[in-house]
Amino acid sequence: MSTLTTALIIAALVAALLASGVLIRARRGAGSGTGSLKRRFGPEYDRSLERHGGDVEAAHRDLRERVERYGHIRPLTLDPAVREQYTAQWATLQERFVDAPTQAVADAEQLLIRVAAVRGFPDPDRRDEQLAALSVHHPHHVDGLRALHRATRSGSASTEELREALVHARALFEALAAAGPTASADVRRPPAPVRGHGPLLKPKGSDA
Repeated sequence: MSTLTTALIIAALVAALLASGVLIRARRGAGSGTGSLKRRFGPEYDRSLERHGGDVEAAHRDLRERVERYGHIRPLTLDPAVREQYTAQWATLQERFVDAPTQAVADAEQLLIRVAAVRGFPDPDRRDEQLAALSVHHPHHVDGLRALHRATRSGSASTEELREALVHARALFEALAAAGPTASADVRRPPAPVRGHGPLLKPKGSDA
């Protein structure tokens, strides 16, 4: 075997080893990216995956684009008086649910959208953008707003479904109405009852 042939063989082996190393690192990076996105988005990761028909690359692209577009948002701090006003409005909605569940849920959706806009998320007339931005900062609670929207638009939601939507959305409201620098923190715990009010009341004549 000539020196040239030996050199070519060695060069080919080195190139193959380098390519193999790059491939391994790429796979590790992809796996790390998946884990990172799952940790960051939680239930939103699964929702995005389902939305894209199980296409992992499309789901990852969707989530990364959201972070790139809305991750820079720094939610504005609510003035204490404004926060108290919103909290009182939410408590009133819970009480009104007894007599007018559909209207209470519709008003709750509008209140959430308004509070999100005041906190610095996209304007209410850009609903999809607002939801996308909220999904970056509140991935464990954002579906509460979607639940309200589904309940008010279905036209056939039962009283129990309306009640569940309102209860589900309360966690997002509490996160958005939180005070201080932790106002944008997404706390993974069941929402506490509004101070001064117990669990969401059931409509009159309902066994739900």
